[in-house]
Parts: sequence; structure tokens; C-alpha cells
Amino acid sequence: MARIAGITLPKGKRIEIALSYLYGVGRPLSRTILENCKIDLDTKTDELTPEQEQKIRDAVAKFQVEGDLKRQIASNIKRLQDIGTYRGFRHRRRLPVRGQRTKTNARTKRGKRVTMGSGRLKESKT
Repeated sequence: MARIAGITLPKGKRIEIALSYLYGVGRPLSRTILENCKIDLDTKTDELTPEQEQKIRDAVAKFQVEGDLKRQIASNIKRLQDIGTYRGFRHRRRLPVRGQRTKTNARTKRGKRVTMGSGRLKESKT
């Protein structure tokens, strides 16, 4: 059971895929790490030797992953909010930040669609 950067990698998966379970490590970075460590991409996680695991741990330690990366991203967003930028304002209001339209779309950010006619009762003659 390989444990790297505080995350237990799943058994039976190819090491190339299993490394992408780490936050901040995708397929390209995973391949780069394994090529530097001279480990075959098709090796399963439960077939790794302790020396190979240590090599991977050392290689991953050179990159910002997991908690450090999440902390850095959060501090970047907080900095944008503190200095009052447009992007910081959009983050604060939980709206799309990168110029997407919000008149239509953006449902996941804006929530359930609310229309003028919803919930109104029609008058009936008595």
C-alpha cells in the first residue's frame, strides 16, 4: 500500500494513474515524475518496491501538491479580494471569474433558476 504526500494510492492501478490521485498532479506531471525515477508507467501500485516508493516520494516532494498548493491558491484568491480587484469581487460573490456570460448559463454558480411567474397563484373568479 503506497502512501505518498499523505495520500494512500489505490491498489491494483497503474502507477501513472494512481499518482494523479494527488491534488496538483495530473497525467503529464505523473509521467514526468516516473520518467525521472526510471519507473515503468505500467507498473501497478502494489508491485512497487520500497526503493521505488521512496524515489517517487522524493520526486513528488519537489513539487507543490496537496495542502501546500491548496493553501497557496486560497491565499492568492484572498489577496485578490483584499486589494479589491474585479476578479476578487467575482470570487467573493461566487460568480464566474474568467469572463463567462451569466445572463444564460452559469447555473451551477448562480443556483436554481428563478422566474417571475414561478410560485404565483392565478386569480380565479368566484
